[in-house]
Amino acid sequence: MKGSKIAKIVIIVVVLAAIILAYYYYLGHRTKRQEAEETVVATVVQSVLMRDLEHNYPPTPKEVIKYYAEITECFYNETYSDEELVQLANKIQMLYDAELVANKTQEQYLEDLREDIVGMKSKQLVVASYEVSASTDVEEFTQDGDSYARLYCTFYLRQPGNSGRVPSLERFVLRKDEDGHWKILGWELVED
Repeated sequence: MKGSKIAKIVIIVVVLAAIILAYYYYLGHRTKRQEAEETVVATVVQSVLMRDLEHNYPPTPKEVIKYYAEITECFYNETYSDEELVQLANKIQMLYDAELVANKTQEQYLEDLREDIVGMKSKQLVVASYEVSASTDVEEFTQDGDSYARLYCTFYLRQPGNSGRVPSLERFVLRKDEDGHWKILGWELVED
């Protein structure tokens, strides 16, 4: 009798322990599943906007132009709210030299940007890809005590449904500011 009572108690304890372990396992995996479902996937625009330029500014002229090109792709390829457009415009202006930013008021800049975007979209053009000069092709020089860099970026434009791409080569000039950041001073379309 004593042996069967002990066996029953051991079986009951083992079953209860198994139920408790199964319950904790369920709770642990349910929480992970809920967290995975709650994870929001950032859009391309949101990913570009998440970059903190105050603490993570692109270190080289080439990286500045790459980030500029990413924002440009967002302008012409992505869907975004008006608030996000203003945020993108602010981000791209953080890459600009103070002299370039001073050429237009914020309102005029946004108006011109919107017109340019509408013009590209009316022609059904998107930026298919871009290609920045190799690091070895970046020309750095000094003039009047300031450091400058010159490099090229080719934007490949295409119309949806059309496999052909039209290259648009642009030459950028950057100037190093007092914080040591390369800022876009200007650019021009390079004609063949």
